[in-house]
Amino acid sequence: MQTIAVDKNELFNLIKKAVREVVQEEMGRAWLEGLATVTDEEQEDINRRHGKPDRPRKIEFRETVEL
Repeated sequence: MQTIAVDKNELFNLIKKAVREVVQEEMGRAWLEGLATVTDEEQEDINRRHGKPDRPRKIEFRETVEL
């Protein structure tokens, strides 16, 4: 087995970073799960009441999130 020497502060920072990443992923997952979905019928009702947009919106940013 190989041994690696790591400074206490460096180890703390590595663990802190890893925990932060996991918490951010879980918060993102919880946020996505909390978003309400719209059925086709509901979307049609929204379009009837408020009209369809004149043009589709240009996507400025896109990101794929694995769940």
